[in-house]
Amino acid sequence: MNNAQLNELKNRYVANGAASASTQFADHAENAELWDADGERFIDFAGGIGVLNLGHRHPKVVEAVKAQLDKLMHTCQTVMPYAPYVQLAEKLCHLSPVKNDAKAMLVNAGAEALENAVKIARAATGRSGVICFDGSFHGRTFMTLAMTGKVLPYKNDFGPMPGDVFRAPFPNAYHGISDEDALNGLKKVFKTDLAPSRTAAIVIEPVQGEGGFYAASPAFLKALRELCDEHGILLIVDEVQSGFARTGKFFALEHTDVQADIMTMAKSLANGMPLSAVVGSATVMDAAGPSSLGGTYSGNPLSCAAALAVIDVIEEDNLLEKSEALGNKLTQRFETWQGQFDAVDNTRHLGAMAAFELVTDKASRTPDPELAAALCAKAKEKGLILLSCGFWGNSIRILVPITVSDEVLEEGLDIIESSLEELVKVEATATN
Repeated sequence: MNNAQLNELKNRYVANGAASASTQFADHAENAELWDADGERFIDFAGGIGVLNLGHRHPKVVEAVKAQLDKLMHTCQTVMPYAPYVQLAEKLCHLSPVKNDAKAMLVNAGAEALENAVKIARAATGRSGVICFDGSFHGRTFMTLAMTGKVLPYKNDFGPMPGDVFRAPFPNAYHGISDEDALNGLKKVFKTDLAPSRTAAIVIEPVQGEGGFYAASPAFLKALRELCDEHGILLIVDEVQSGFARTGKFFALEHTDVQADIMTMAKSLANGMPLSAVVGSATVMDAAGPSSLGGTYSGNPLSCAAALAVIDVIEEDNLLEKSEALGNKLTQRFETWQGQFDAVDNTRHLGAMAAFELVTDKASRTPDPELAAALCAKAKEKGLILLSCGFWGNSIRILVPITVSDEVLEEGLDIIESSLEELVKVEATATN
């Protein structure tokens, strides 16, 4: 079926809330390229929203899934466990920067991981309160929507959210929020909304994903760790988008000397197969009673096989070094644009987790979400899939596979540059 035929089906049978704005349908893909149902080629700088750090259909991941498919598809881990689940748990416990000895449990998606992390934290502390940060994104279930720090488009239509969830400012120096401001805001939450003695956990993305690719400084994360230790609060670090080589480390938290009590991970963990994990200190993880955690498909054998292959590829193919090199290439190009275009500012990266800001002018730093939307649309016309993000919707984030070839990378960056040139020229003409 072609794009037109598939769109007829989509418009007739797919709910508006679950439908994509795109009129192209992916047909097949390889590494950082994909082709739609009409045979048109696209360069993929979105990576399934951070899921494809190893690219589409990495051969070692595909091979691992096919081999597992020939052995076992499903039993439900709680009915009869299987080797890939416990083998992956062992790997993740050794890799994750958590305090003391670690244990893990597997579920299906990032939101499920966050839900379970909160359940575990409440069981371990006997407290109920949770503090998150402005601009955060933790998922689309009701609990994780309550934790998410942005109304549109995620939670506007869905009524009251679960209680005992509060928010503090996230440090963002470019937009006037220093580390000190953010810490003072957090301490104000303790005074106005939730006493430390009732706080089970503070939940933070070390690099905000949907929130704009803003990284919390090592100093801020250290201060959070100290504050949690002072009050017996658990520190939950959400690495759903920042994990598995995206920042040049397995986890972004490794850029600091801070350890988490609990970590959540998903997306590129299984490079396209549905899988997420909660890893934490063994005493914390064991606080939840027998059979209190899990789900029918949690830690599916095929997904676990994919994840084991992902870890092997990252370690064997020097993906951490490649991520750093890719981030440097992206930043060099971004800085050129920052000097070239009045609208481009605040270029930033941690490894290959890279972004830049679009503003009406650099003096006021006023976000320009309309330009960001126009840039993504223009890039799509030219054959590049590109994503915006951020609290104001004005950041352009790059989630191209770390395995992208130099030729395809440069082709995609050239499309961004030419699109910016056209859009800035149109704006200048319109002003005159």
